Amino acid sequence: MPFIHSLNPRLTNWHGKTVWLVGASSGIGAATAHALHAKGARVVVSARQTGLLDEFVQQHPGSQALPLDVTDTQAVTAAAAMLLVLGPLDCVVYCAGHYQAMRADNLNLSDMKRHVDVNFIGALNVLDAVLPALLARGQGHVSLIGSVAGYGGLPNSLAYGPTKAALINLAETLYLDVHHQGLGVSIINPGFVQTPLTAGNTFAMPALLTPEQAAQAILKGWARGAFEVHFPKRFTLWLQALRLLPYRLYFDLVSRATQ
Repeated sequence: MPFIHSLNPRLTNWHGKTVWLVGASSGIGAATAHALHAKGARVVVSARQTGLLDEFVQQHPGSQALPLDVTDTQAVTAAAAMLLVLGPLDCVVYCAGHYQAMRADNLNLSDMKRHVDVNFIGALNVLDAVLPALLARGQGHVSLIGSVAGYGGLPNSLAYGPTKAALINLAETLYLDVHHQGLGVSIINPGFVQTPLTAGNTFAMPALLTPEQAAQAILKGWARGAFEVHFPKRFTLWLQALRLLPYRLYFDLVSRATQ
């Protein structure tokens, strides 16, 4: 089999590495933090829910809780500065997310802005706080949790989908800017995962995964040096194929599939 060059440095040895997971009190973030801790990483978990963070630390000796609201720019900057004083960050994972199903006949502007603030502006706050140190070191990895909802317009995703599309574009552009300087960048695009965010969905969620399954897929993607990590393939490959169709076919197939 011919050698296939990976887009990122392969992340396989986590022992002693410092990973900051922002938005890791539950769901994919917490499961990924658990998986990294099991591989010997020094895990720092951030979120607003201090109780859940404290529980994580109690169950994972050597980990650290750093309560944080990602929409508070000054707080994010201060948190990053505190961590960087203690040593370099080997990997920063932006897991924070807000989701409410929304359609045009029930547009909620306030909640749409909340999606933008948490899902996108929060990621910008974290990048602004950590990128200078990562670039100065010439080493490290930034991973953003996107979604297949960012591939194209979908029903019920009027507020959520555009923010995930923005994250995908952000990761692509960031990769072009920094990969030649030694940094890795990845975008994680899950399908449906059983988390507090999706618990309120009233529609059937195809190929639903557990957070633990999602975490294992993410670690495998990092180990391959992938730029995009998407899963489960039996679901995400269909959505990727839909993106290639002309809009007339795309709109028709999506409408039929989601009736």
